[in-house]
Amino acid sequence: MTMIAVLDRLPGTSGQHAAFLDALRNAGFIGEIETDHDTRLVHATDNSIYQRYPQAVVFPKHQADLVCLARLAGQDAWHDVVVAPRGGGTGTNGQSLTDGIVVDLSRHMNRILEINVEEKWVRVEPGVVKDQLNVAIAPYGLFFAPELSTSNRATIGGMISTDASGQGSCTYGKTRDHVLALSTVLLGGETLDTQKLDEAALTAQRHGTSHVARIHDCVASIHEQEKETIERVFPKLNRCLTGYDLRHLRDAEGRFDLTSLICGSEGTLGFLAEAKLNLLAIPKHSILVNIRYGSFMEALRDARALIGLRPLSIETIDSKVLGLAMQDFVWSSVESYFPEDEAGPARGLNLVEFAGHDEAVLREKVDAFLDHLRQDRTVPRRGHTLAEGRKAVSQVYAMRKRAVGLLGNVQGEARPQPFVEDTAVPPEKLADFIAEFRALLDGYGLDYGMFGHVDAGVLHVRPLLNMRDPKDAARIRPLSDAVQALTRRYGGLLWGEHGKGVRSEYVPEIFGPLYPRLQQIKAVFDPYNQLNPGKIAAPAASARPLLRVDNVPLRGTQDAQIPDPVWKGFGTAMHCNGNGACFNYDQDDPMCPSWKATRDRRFSPKGRASLLREWLRLQAGAGTDVAALEATRPPLKQRIGAMLRRRAAAPRDFSHQLYDSLATCLACKSCTSQCPVKVDVPDFRARFLNLYHQRYARPFRDYLVGMIEYALPLMARIAPLYNAGTRLSVVQALGKRFFGLVDMPSMQGAKLAETCMRWGVEPARPERLASLSAEEKARSVIVMPDLFTRHFETPLVCALIELASRCGYQVYLAESLACGKPLHVHGFLRMFASQARRNASWLRGIGASGVAIVGLDPAMTLVYRQEYRKIAGIETLPTVLLPQEFLLKALPGQEASVTSVEAGSGTQHVFLGHCTEKTALAGSGSDWQALFARVGLTLQLEKTGCCGMSGTFGHEARNVETSRVIFEQSWGAHLDRQGEQRFLASGYSCRSQVKRFRGQKLDHPLVVLLERLRSELLIS
Repeated sequence: MTMIAVLDRLPGTSGQHAAFLDALRNAGFIGEIETDHDTRLVHATDNSIYQRYPQAVVFPKHQADLVCLARLAGQDAWHDVVVAPRGGGTGTNGQSLTDGIVVDLSRHMNRILEINVEEKWVRVEPGVVKDQLNVAIAPYGLFFAPELSTSNRATIGGMISTDASGQGSCTYGKTRDHVLALSTVLLGGETLDTQKLDEAALTAQRHGTSHVARIHDCVASIHEQEKETIERVFPKLNRCLTGYDLRHLRDAEGRFDLTSLICGSEGTLGFLAEAKLNLLAIPKHSILVNIRYGSFMEALRDARALIGLRPLSIETIDSKVLGLAMQDFVWSSVESYFPEDEAGPARGLNLVEFAGHDEAVLREKVDAFLDHLRQDRTVPRRGHTLAEGRKAVSQVYAMRKRAVGLLGNVQGEARPQPFVEDTAVPPEKLADFIAEFRALLDGYGLDYGMFGHVDAGVLHVRPLLNMRDPKDAARIRPLSDAVQALTRRYGGLLWGEHGKGVRSEYVPEIFGPLYPRLQQIKAVFDPYNQLNPGKIAAPAASARPLLRVDNVPLRGTQDAQIPDPVWKGFGTAMHCNGNGACFNYDQDDPMCPSWKATRDRRFSPKGRASLLREWLRLQAGAGTDVAALEATRPPLKQRIGAMLRRRAAAPRDFSHQLYDSLATCLACKSCTSQCPVKVDVPDFRARFLNLYHQRYARPFRDYLVGMIEYALPLMARIAPLYNAGTRLSVVQALGKRFFGLVDMPSMQGAKLAETCMRWGVEPARPERLASLSAEEKARSVIVMPDLFTRHFETPLVCALIELASRCGYQVYLAESLACGKPLHVHGFLRMFASQARRNASWLRGIGASGVAIVGLDPAMTLVYRQEYRKIAGIETLPTVLLPQEFLLKALPGQEASVTSVEAGSGTQHVFLGHCTEKTALAGSGSDWQALFARVGLTLQLEKTGCCGMSGTFGHEARNVETSRVIFEQSWGAHLDRQGEQRFLASGYSCRSQVKRFRGQKLDHPLVVLLERLRSELLIS
């Protein structure tokens, strides 16, 4: 074929499920009900190796919607309808995957309902994210204890459903240890409110004909009859059996509580609607001892003795995870804690935390621990460092938390796979167990990465497998069986932390004589096995058996349908492992602003990568060679046809669903660094648009925006007319109606020539630069402003020229290049490549002199380092510096007057970073801080998300409301704070956005530095 295929033969919702959804609408359900292929596909995967395609996804607005859904599903007519609740989708074993209807509780049911500071508890809906909760209660000195590496996207409902725990569990316990009460909607529509019941209350609760009464009677009877068996079967581990936890049905006072039964039930018993959680006081003081070893096994064997010294927690990391961390942006914040010695970097780590409310007592414990390290010689250690205080400890743990995602970023087709990675054994047996585990994997010739919680006997081991290769996929069964047998032999469990999910086939073996009792419990809650069937237990009479590890559809099987050249050509997008780091709830984190604004998982890096893989798979199935299409230019007749063909010609084409998902991408590039796997959405977005518009017409807006750099010099000639036009309401209305653009900025007066004359600026000509002496080159700089800054913010160009000149540099002004970023963003890839090659040739010409080249706007300048270097034929290219990178060399240090200058001014300088800059260059903010210090000023770095403008994104009419939401979620909240603060921003888009939504003019940090130099307090 010569163009992309029309993909409109997509699987629909089955007849019975479609009829159920119609009945659900008519029954008063007010949340969204979505059956489109893209939404279903995004909910078909989690962080596991599996892919189960659901019939539909529904998004309840509130508990009344859950009652409506459960009441309808419980009716006789709908007993064949399957439903499964879903939270953050971070499960590693397919817990929330279903071929029925997904009930997504995260989009709307995410409110914190009540905080009781005096009694230290909180009520939340299930979609509240763990870190979201802790941020809300931190001002009261409280926190919700169970710690997870996925805490910035894991929901409370998901934590309860898997009885989640992680670092610190030996001190703080598991999720169930902090759940005071639950409100669970049962099939049929009744609500089960669990709480502690004395004997009289339990007796009253057991009598009656209600669903709630039958449940209490059934479970209480089982507990009474099976006390001895329960005590024998449930192992004495910190990570004891999850799922239908019979052992903890009664507390120390003998009170009966079904809460522990719901915790760990993985959505198989009902829908969580509300939870009351216990809160703890945040320890005021914390110290983390970072111990380095020459091998991972040395770290493991040492941990056995360190546990006896009773720290809060011990976390272990192997050399593979450590090596990947060293290549990640997170390393810059923790590198000093892990120095290399003559033997090189550490090959294993133990992170040992101590915390408490009394600093003197804490110091005494840490000193005793350090004495042990100095005196004990049973295990060789290569040294240790201390991270003191919550901020420092959090920085190190941020590296540890990224371990799961970082493992997914190893190179090659074989990637770490989660299916036997949360084994739990008695801690004293862990080292020997891991030695056998490693021997097992070595016997298969497999590589692997390891990290985990040695104090709890849990180590995460992920074998590297290529799941597109049937031979590797076939290893899931023998490896699972072997690891299951190994853990049993060591008195442990296959699942210690991440639940059962698809691994539920091992439940009958592990629970033995108690399994029929679990079947009874499942039957009394869910007699027709409609709630997330196949997990934990199946009623004896059910036709839906437990799932098996090798009979659930694998994501790799779908991926294998994509031809190898296409698969390898799209790189990181193909290797998204579903870890969900892009679902970070934190509004002040730059990761994926479109997800935060919409709460729609299609509009996230994970969602977009999933849809792209499906699109490529479907194209291959239709016989389209995507690699060939990218490599060749379509014939003229086809290009003309594409210019005329509207998407309405094939309204059901799946290509449109992928297009709509990618249309909401801001191309901020945060995903390229913040995602552990480095999924580059802007890159594959541009490639898809290039292909999509070989079949379907581009909107005129794309041409206007894509070519805007070429138009700017012409517009500058009629700047007064242009500016007058943009202020007229009729012109604004026409621009929105016909061009889809709003709020276009004004061009500024041209004072550049005057500035150049005043400071003796010369044009940047290769022959002139080549004629300079070595000393002259060292004191020269080429200023190369982008076209947007040159014409819309000319005074900033003047400021950089004056600043460089005042620092003693001869300035050479380069012509402003059309760098092509708008072309790339909108998928004009051939034009972009041509422009990039021309620019590269020109840059090599002026760069041959060795004189530093400095750009201005981060997004435009970094194009030369990022997108250009991916183009064939641009092997070498001079580095175009950002202003702070140049000024770190050029600006002389004057450390003296911080106190004298700022003490009387009352003004605090606050820096708001540009998304692309701060994620691509992790130290950019610190560079500005260092420059301010040199001129006697302090600069506060503000943690912010995206401003929502991102080049032309915020100027497109279709994006205005999304742009506004993104701005208000982070930037707006910071700018509205009271106080004598002068906010500064390095991004032109960011400053434009603030002016649009707050009517406030922000300065670039360069302006403040220049003001200081002009003040003649430091330099005359």
